[in-house]
Amino acid sequence: MRPGLNWKSLLVLASLALLPALVGIAAGEPSQSSGAPVARAADGSYISWREHIIDDLAVGGVALAGSDGLEMADLDKDGHLDIVSVHESDTTYDGVPDGHVRIAYGSDDPDAWDLYTLAEGEEAGAAEDVAIGDMNGDGYPDVVVACELAHLIYFENPGAKGRAARWERVIPVSTRDRGSYIRVFLADFDDDGRPEVVAANKGGQNPPRGTTETHPVSWFALPDDPLDGDAWVEHELARVVVPINSQPFDLDGDGDLDVIGGSRMERRIFWFENVSDDAIAFVEHRIEIEPEAVVTGFNMDFADLSGDGRVDVAIRDERNGLSWLEQPADPAGTWRQHTIGGLAPDRLVGFVLTDINGDGRLDAFAGAYSQDPRDFDATEIAPSHRAGRLAWFEHPGNPAGTWIRHDVSRRVRGMFDMFIVRDMDGDGDVDLIGTRGNSVPYDGVFWLEQVRTPEPRPAFHQAREKESRQLPLP
Repeated sequence: MRPGLNWKSLLVLASLALLPALVGIAAGEPSQSSGAPVARAADGSYISWREHIIDDLAVGGVALAGSDGLEMADLDKDGHLDIVSVHESDTTYDGVPDGHVRIAYGSDDPDAWDLYTLAEGEEAGAAEDVAIGDMNGDGYPDVVVACELAHLIYFENPGAKGRAARWERVIPVSTRDRGSYIRVFLADFDDDGRPEVVAANKGGQNPPRGTTETHPVSWFALPDDPLDGDAWVEHELARVVVPINSQPFDLDGDGDLDVIGGSRMERRIFWFENVSDDAIAFVEHRIEIEPEAVVTGFNMDFADLSGDGRVDVAIRDERNGLSWLEQPADPAGTWRQHTIGGLAPDRLVGFVLTDINGDGRLDAFAGAYSQDPRDFDATEIAPSHRAGRLAWFEHPGNPAGTWIRHDVSRRVRGMFDMFIVRDMDGDGDVDLIGTRGNSVPYDGVFWLEQVRTPEPRPAFHQAREKESRQLPLP
């Protein structure tokens, strides 16, 4: 016992230590994970999260389902960032080409959005991913969407009148009825000021286990007028079994954009080194990982976590949850895997690296996929049930050390594919924008406000009065 402490003092200290958890339990909301310290910012304040709804059935009047990718840009150049989001619009893989592409036009108020449907039905068939950039050179950001059933589709921004005018569109002939586009990105590979399109095609919305059929990771050269759907030219980078990603990033630090890809069925990742000179060209490299990892590369993020000047890769390992791969001096060498953390029994999928607590180090915010059913809460929940979960992992100082998990929310249903980092309310800390699926009628777009207070609060304040019910931590 320390000098000056008697049993009464110890009892008071113990009560204070339990206060944050008791606050969360009393409010009927999840507290921090068992045994983990309460989340605090670098200035000593306590961190909690408040949910805000941007677009869903109740707010927008559109029956969104299977919400997936989203991106942000100032589409009409009014000084406010807008959101383009995509929604598969089904609760089962029924093979029916249906979907929604939505725009939320921003304003001075992060809770005030003008909502529009850019596309729906067959032309947005199982819309899965979206990229935004000026593709025709007129100064306004255009939109390209990857549809799992079964094409890419380009939307030309009409400019400042975009809220009132129809966006002209085309499904490029070279992508029509091509199986299942799962990801799409824009990247200027030859530094000519005009982007190319890069996309992975997994072949089918739900490829059978054990398939050996290969499908392409490709980039597309755009014509001067991208609405000329006959003139998009496809260049295959590689063919693999169920390609699942094709993310542009300067992995080797030589100033041009490479492409990092993954194969879901082969459970490996690889990269295409940009060696363009007079023409765009790539050289494929396998990424060897030690210890052996089970990775597909569906989601990745990039940062120099080791501090050695080389870009490392954050990725989900099928066995260990979220991890990061330390790039060797020669990227053709062996990449060393370090664990960040997992959300078992829940299935961690979406994540992003960002400094949440303001200490100058990158933390990781993550979300998990719930299992079926997707349109109602199961009444009987087994201990092994995969739930919809949000959590973040605090950087421990040494990135190879033990990251500290802070749980935010755990609901029966939720699917969190992607997060965008943005200070939505202008208070100087990190907020997050994301999509939620597997949760009809609660699918859609939301943002999480980081709240800092001098006293601890429940970890999560939900936006809706009626919701998929909260579950305790396993």
